[in-house]
Amino acid sequence: MSDFGRKGFSTQAEEKITPQSQKSTAQVAGENLTGAADKVFGSAQPNESKSTSQKFGDATRSNADEGQNQGSSAFNSAKEGLNNVYNSVTGQAKDATK
Repeated sequence: MSDFGRKGFSTQAEEKITPQSQKSTAQVAGENLTGAADKVFGSAQPNESKSTSQKFGDATRSNADEGQNQGSSAFNSAKEGLNNVYNSVTGQAKDATK
């Protein structure tokens, strides 16, 4: 069970499980808003006043967010590398046709 003023764990799980393609723009915006509010309340609430389940939920979300950020960073690095290779190859091909 989540602490007062915090987004419920079942709600968070449902939001993560439901594919983005099945959500309306309003649903996504609402999830983003309530998720941001939950993070603000979570960071403002002292750890010693959080329930054990809330501490666990916050730690799990924090680890998931960190993993997502690292995955996004790795993806962007790979994409940048592929773009550099593509630009190098296409630049050499243009030079060869001159």
